[in-house]
Amino acid sequence: MVAVVLASHFAAVAAVGEASRPQVLERFLAGDKAVQSYRALRHLEARSEQRQSNAWMDVWTEADASGFRYQVASQGGSGYIRSRVFTAALEAERKISATGTAHLVAITPDNYLFEDRGAEPSGLAWVGLTPRRKALMLVEGSIFLRPEDGDLVRIQGSLAKPPSFWIRHVDIDRRYERIGGVRMPVSLQSVARVLVAGKSTFTVTYQYETVNGQHVGSPVPRPASSVESPQRVVDSSQLTVDSTH
Repeated sequence: MVAVVLASHFAAVAAVGEASRPQVLERFLAGDKAVQSYRALRHLEARSEQRQSNAWMDVWTEADASGFRYQVASQGGSGYIRSRVFTAALEAERKISATGTAHLVAITPDNYLFEDRGAEPSGLAWVGLTPRRKALMLVEGSIFLRPEDGDLVRIQGSLAKPPSFWIRHVDIDRRYERIGGVRMPVSLQSVARVLVAGKSTFTVTYQYETVNGQHVGSPVPRPASSVESPQRVVDSSQLTVDSTH
């Protein structure tokens, strides 16, 4: 489940027709300054309430024309969660980068129908999202845009398709900010209803060091809670994808 949610970071009701989209949505769909490269420190946390287990991990992540790379800086808590949840999520993102399939989950008319829902109490423009297909990484819910320029602030909703029989429902909340002049994700929170294990939560926060070659911050990993073995850099450009699957 977490692999699906994290990989999709870097994307019916009366749908808005091509000719009747509100201007704020048109400005959003018109595109944005492209992310050519970045280096960021991610802080990952997960907790299973019923099993009363939790874990965290700080990871250096980089992306550029050669692909996506990550290196674990520090970690603590449940080894099972770190291996089966965090590493699996990073590997899923690495595979998407290597296979060039990110466009299949982007917020575009090819993937979604849109509904003008007016404005939320804070004043942000509220646009409903209805996936055109029941794909695993598409979100059924809403996007919230700044009315003055169509800038994306938040995505809220649930995954259009459950990741598995055991995971029946996944709610997500992603937040974005302008960093170095580029719209970048700054946080992700998801809550999953899992058979047997009950409710599980997963959060990610992003602290950027560089965006498109511009220095924007100096994040520092948290100290490890225990002695961990050295971590190797994992690079999507070295990933071999089996085309038969």
